[in-house]
Amino acid sequence: MKTSLLCVCAVLALRTPVSASTVTYSFQSVINPGDAAFTQLLGINNASVIAGYFGDGVILPNKGFTLVLPNNFTPENFPGSAQTQVVGINNVGETAGFWIDGAGVIHGFTDVGGVFTSVDNPQTTTVTQLLGVNDGGRAAGYWTDAAGNFHPFTWLGGAFTPISFSGLVSSQATGVNNVGNVVGFNMPTGLTSDGFLDIGGVFTKLDYPGSVFTQALGLNNVGKVVGTYIDGTGGMHGFVYTVADGTYQSVDDPNGIGTTTVNGINDKGQLVGFYVDGNDNTIGFVATAPEPGSVFLTLLGVMLAVVPKLRTRNA
Repeated sequence: MKTSLLCVCAVLALRTPVSASTVTYSFQSVINPGDAAFTQLLGINNASVIAGYFGDGVILPNKGFTLVLPNNFTPENFPGSAQTQVVGINNVGETAGFWIDGAGVIHGFTDVGGVFTSVDNPQTTTVTQLLGVNDGGRAAGYWTDAAGNFHPFTWLGGAFTPISFSGLVSSQATGVNNVGNVVGFNMPTGLTSDGFLDIGGVFTKLDYPGSVFTQALGLNNVGKVVGTYIDGTGGMHGFVYTVADGTYQSVDDPNGIGTTTVNGINDKGQLVGFYVDGNDNTIGFVATAPEPGSVFLTLLGVMLAVVPKLRTRNA
């Protein structure tokens, strides 16, 4: 395969405040019937079709699926695989992820209308993963070298485009949107992590304020990035980053405060991810923000309910 090169660009470290205006989400837990103890939701498209998998890979193997709420699960596994994770899904229903063969080798894959294509970076014989895909079929992912370092790339039609920036040590590309913006994370020491956003070769470091560990895991087409961070006490939380004003909002499923990861977001602002409950079970979730129209109608209803009372008091 022909490998193209991407110019090395500087990472811009920007001070980014926590958002003053927060979105209130409603949360729905999701458990695949194949494993009551382990379900992860990883991607969601604008039709609210969700990509994910169940099985922790130890007690039960990873088994991929797509989901239409509330509980219409469709199995999706690479043919002949020992394990499969479906990670990304685009707005035309194409998916991307990775599969593990009988020898333990990890391969990326795409599924276009039920036709699976295995994706292997030519520079590795052990690990290639695809973690997101846009509507044009471009996928984001990484490969692993013999030293265990990650190398991010995008992939389209068999061609790999490496991603590189100043300070890159071990990095994964986790999502790509329709204009080619890419998100991911870099692990400069193996124990620390910084998220990144690549807009046309200009890289912005993403670190939730006060965090000790941040990973950007997905993005949409309207300027939102999602991911996870660890606070100073070791708690894990999801976040939503708004590109336009550089602000963050922390997100926790109420059933998993301090154990929440947000992995995907669609253009409507719906989030998917997972949390760990009090019994150490990994549970998927969908978080939905109220539509702007519904917020207006709710406020209007409150006003209409209050005005007659005020008039009665003044009568």
